Amino acid sequence: MSCRGVQKLLQGAGSGPAGWTRTPCCCRLRYGPCRARSGPGSGSGPGSGSGSMNVFNREMKRRQKNWAAVLQDGHQYDYLREEVGSRVADRVYDVARSFPLVLDLGGGKSYIAEHLSKEVVQRLVLTDVSQQALKLGRRSDIPTRSVVADEEFLPFRENSFHLVVSSLSLHWINDLPRVLSEIHRVLKPDGVFIGAMAGGDTLYELRCSLQLAQSEREGGFSPHVSPYTAVTDLGNLLGRARFNMLTVDVDDVQVHYPGIMELMTDLQGMGESNCAWNRRSMLHRDTMLAAAAVYKEMYGNPDGSVPATFQILYMIGWKPHESQAKPARRGSATVSFRDLAKVSRPDGADQS
Repeated sequence: MSCRGVQKLLQGAGSGPAGWTRTPCCCRLRYGPCRARSGPGSGSGPGSGSGSMNVFNREMKRRQKNWAAVLQDGHQYDYLREEVGSRVADRVYDVARSFPLVLDLGGGKSYIAEHLSKEVVQRLVLTDVSQQALKLGRRSDIPTRSVVADEEFLPFRENSFHLVVSSLSLHWINDLPRVLSEIHRVLKPDGVFIGAMAGGDTLYELRCSLQLAQSEREGGFSPHVSPYTAVTDLGNLLGRARFNMLTVDVDDVQVHYPGIMELMTDLQGMGESNCAWNRRSMLHRDTMLAAAAVYKEMYGNPDGSVPATFQILYMIGWKPHESQAKPARRGSATVSFRDLAKVSRPDGADQS
């Protein structure tokens, strides 16, 4: 389906739920010249082209997610996405309104929608870079249309959605400020964006163990865990994208594994393997054994298991609208802070 076809899809959304049914096939977007990829991401490596910094190989990430989606036992690796998806859904319920049209950005198998009801979300557009993940989307009562699309290039027209949600997808984006601006663009005025992404302290145990082991065995180290956005930067990024009434909070999810190999196997099954351009494709056997020993020595539990911390950053931002509350004009206050202490005092209590 072309960009124009998706626009027609959105234009027809007002005709009623009859036009919105879950189908086993997906719409695949082909980007024309108007949405051509600019910058280094369009080439075969991190240095081709010009534009924003290109940290991640998006084509590699697509292949990783497609591979993970078709695993026969793939459901056993969904525990983190299920947990975070449910917490994003809780934040949707905290907004006391119904949303006629919602976009799930990088939704994969639809880990958020399964926790929502038709009373809150009337229609849903589910997008992901992985066609295989969309084909295996979980059943939901919400009328859903699946669209294969890269999160970095939203093919939707301006002011289309009442709500945009995203769970554990944005940490693989090369140009996060641009994507946040695109989310702002496709939201209707007074629309809300609710998202969750991995934060800077995610997998710090694994990162430190690999760096120490590789430095000792090989005389230096290269990055094996992808870089993540710091929570201190997220509010500024949302503000630059012109969101207001911002809310950013942090939640640490700690999962315990028998060892480092089981952790790395689960990351691969989640489709969360490193896809940075500067990654090393292979680790020496001695380095892996040393990393496993360092991990258990520094972070191991008394029962022999090892913890892995996933720092989840939750964000909420609203597209401005004249009906939203605004700060009072500077100097318009009628009560001084020094008078607040007198409010709770009984009459005559301040006389001695």
